[in-house]
Amino acid sequence: MKRSSVLMIASGMLVTLVTVALARLSFGLILPPMRQALDLSYEQAGRLGTATALGYLALVMVAGALAASRGGRLSILIGLGLATGGFTGLSLATDYRLILVLMTVLGFATAFAYTPLISLFATWFPQRRGLVIGLLNSGVGTGMMTAGWVVPYLTQTYPDSGWRISWALFAVMGGLATTAGVLFLRNPPRPHSAQAGSMPSVDRTRVFRNPYVVTVGLIYGIIGMTYIVQAIFMYSFALDAGVPALTAGRLAAVMGMLGIVFGPVWGTISDRLGRANSLMLAVSLAFVSTLIPVVAPTLTSFAAHYLILGVCVTGMFTSSLAASTERVAPHEAPLAVSFVTLFFAGGQLLGPAGAGALIGSTGEFRMTFGISASLLLVGMLLCIRLIRLKAAAPAMPGRDLRAG
Repeated sequence: MKRSSVLMIASGMLVTLVTVALARLSFGLILPPMRQALDLSYEQAGRLGTATALGYLALVMVAGALAASRGGRLSILIGLGLATGGFTGLSLATDYRLILVLMTVLGFATAFAYTPLISLFATWFPQRRGLVIGLLNSGVGTGMMTAGWVVPYLTQTYPDSGWRISWALFAVMGGLATTAGVLFLRNPPRPHSAQAGSMPSVDRTRVFRNPYVVTVGLIYGIIGMTYIVQAIFMYSFALDAGVPALTAGRLAAVMGMLGIVFGPVWGTISDRLGRANSLMLAVSLAFVSTLIPVVAPTLTSFAAHYLILGVCVTGMFTSSLAASTERVAPHEAPLAVSFVTLFFAGGQLLGPAGAGALIGSTGEFRMTFGISASLLLVGMLLCIRLIRLKAAAPAMPGRDLRAG
């Protein structure tokens, strides 16, 4: 692989680290000390997660349209700028309403950055899209590993301000990712028909009614709902069950480390076994990992949860996103990715609010994660449908652009 391709992929990993791991998934690590410092209820904490998901949902199709018309690079840079600004604001804010707005801004950031990034790389490397998307999602694992070590350490070392320092460090990472994006991210060459300035027309109806794409979207919606609940509340569940904060943080860090290792592994699996088969395997593992602490909320169970989820989480993301692009034309990939991500964002909108209300009213984490496990079981059934649809239509052909 050429040096320019390596630098572009590394920059893409930084983008996922900032806009997914730090902007979305690390909130669960910061939440306990932040909730205590600001005297927030679980319902209010859930609303913060919902605000981020709402921001994501509101603009994900807008970001996809921008990427399709102007190229993904511009959209990604806008997203990185929003993330950096949101992190900076959260490190200083004290008013709950302002924090609610800033969390919404983080949702905007993920919408503008993540899905255009995936479609950009899927277009550059259509024959190796699984591997490349897996590498990009390794950035998520890197971010979660880093946050799992750093955030608990800072919040224990500086009980009053550690969570603010964490947000400030996230802002620094956002600045670094923005610099890398400016230097190394490039839009793929336009098709010959678009050289004069117009992109090929996109048949939205064909994308939105494609049964394969719709099924991927439903599965991805379940993944979004269950994983964001895990990201926000599993750490609190472990603390409530008596697991020390540093131990729980280290388990989250191990999950992130496994995500780094298994990101490209799942990409290769999806390229060789097919997206539907790899998605079925990943969702099945997520079901098992979620069910274990529900059955027995012990340190061993939480350790098993984080280990298994660390192995499979990038598989769910990678296989879903790669699958969304393989049965549409290359120029329709941004719209397909945005469309299935709309389901994902919808799940992430409903998940935190519902889980926060349930935990707040019952004080029970086990019931919440029992529901999550049931939803993942439905996801497994949908994966069976996806496997059956696989033979219904051939994958769209594509040319590996091999950025150089």
